[in-house]
Amino acid sequence: MGIPTNHKAILLATFIAFGHMSASLGFLFGYDIGVISGCLIMDDFVYRFGEVGADGVAVLSSSRQSIITSLLSAGTFVGAIAQAFTSDRFGRRGSILIWSAIFTIGTAIQTATVRSIVQITVGRFIAGLGVGALSAIVPLYNGETAPKAMRGMLLVLYQLQIIMGIFLSYIIDLGTHSIHGSASWRIPVGLQMLWGLFLLSGIFFLPESPRHLLGTGKGDKARRVVAELNSLPEDDPAVIDIMEELEFGIRAENEGGKATWLECFSQRNQLWKRTINGMMLQFIQQLNGQNFYYYYGDTFFKSAGTDLSPYAIQAILGGISVVGTVPALYLIDTWGRRNSLLTGSIMEAVCALIAGLVGHFTLAPEGTAANLLTKRNRQGGDTLIAFAVLHVFSFSVFWGPTPWVYLGESFPLRVRPKAIALGSATNWIWNFLLSFFAPRIAEKIGPLILLIFFGMLVFGYVYVYFFIPETKGLSLEEVDEMYRSGVRPWRSAAWTPAEKHIHDKAAGPGGTEVREVREKGDDESA
Repeated sequence: MGIPTNHKAILLATFIAFGHMSASLGFLFGYDIGVISGCLIMDDFVYRFGEVGADGVAVLSSSRQSIITSLLSAGTFVGAIAQAFTSDRFGRRGSILIWSAIFTIGTAIQTATVRSIVQITVGRFIAGLGVGALSAIVPLYNGETAPKAMRGMLLVLYQLQIIMGIFLSYIIDLGTHSIHGSASWRIPVGLQMLWGLFLLSGIFFLPESPRHLLGTGKGDKARRVVAELNSLPEDDPAVIDIMEELEFGIRAENEGGKATWLECFSQRNQLWKRTINGMMLQFIQQLNGQNFYYYYGDTFFKSAGTDLSPYAIQAILGGISVVGTVPALYLIDTWGRRNSLLTGSIMEAVCALIAGLVGHFTLAPEGTAANLLTKRNRQGGDTLIAFAVLHVFSFSVFWGPTPWVYLGESFPLRVRPKAIALGSATNWIWNFLLSFFAPRIAEKIGPLILLIFFGMLVFGYVYVYFFIPETKGLSLEEVDEMYRSGVRPWRSAAWTPAEKHIHDKAAGPGGTEVREVREKGDDESA
């Protein structure tokens, strides 16, 4: 029997990670988060999409900022749900093609906008459809192609690509904001079309998910994909074993008929609990506070009175985010999911509390001239920015990647597309609500908005401690067994499976199987 290698699987996962970065989870999502933040304070952008006051000066009000920013998130919510239908009908590969094209069309509409706020928001909504769909397909595709031992690392790699997209957008905004005319914002916005076209062209080099191929009666193609992902000949015993696992899983799924949305909340194998956990982690992640800095940091930091430009501060935040995500590649599979979330909650809560109170009691009122700022004002601004940097760093290490990893590995194959869609949709609906209401709230209470995020982080710590079990190193079958066993989440790290699962026989040295399959006991009650 040959020894499988995973070079092909890693390359595929890396490419897929790039593709989903547009709005909150791959390169495209990350790029868009950062790019719109800088555009909101560019003179030409404000002139074209703002409102002219009595003094003849254009102003981009908080309401218009929220509409422009949040419409993408509204589209991502719809896209995250819609992909559940296209993923099964057209396959994972076909769905990526469809939604990438939709994203590219949306960015083209934005770039072509002259003065119409309606056109640019419609363009952002259409781009959001693609972003939301892709954000759900990524963990689905990776989960169906990645070896168990590498699953966490590959999903963190996806988060790293999001952060790299944000960072690159900050650098481009920093370089173009001083250009006179519409090129200052059209260049960074229009570059998204290039990212979309790159993804569209690269899709043709990706294989279809072997599970989807088997489920649609294309066994020969599935065998070729499995062999390719493991760099083994098609007749190798390891490939044969993996195919047997896949076929067993498909048969087990088909016995129960077609999965429904309500099945995600059924009592069987505690599916309801897993679905709620996946949705809650996405909800808490969005209200960590980091996206407030990503979306409105440029505007927010203008009131900090620092000598650095808002664009430079955002570039620093982006670089810190990239640096923070790198250790997560290691920690996610060594330290574990629970420890990462609990540690991140504490670190981010402390940062939000200090930044919020210092900002409230020391910053000068918005609009204060630079020559009127006191030493106390400037020191307060520097302190706020320092803890904002620490906040973003902590998020990148812990709460940025971990909820997505948990979402991608917590469900049996039968309901996985729908359960992941519900988790992704939760992320995007709260992303929408945050981006829509945050500027209005910050306009009223200023830095005290960070205390809202502090409260959510405290809640997040409590929720993770009492409800989120450790899934590090477990196959899909073992996750099911753990939930059926009723082990307490705070004791789950020491839990070991009692059953022998079919996937065990195909595991090579180092856990090299490409797929896990549905457990034998899917029809058992919790």
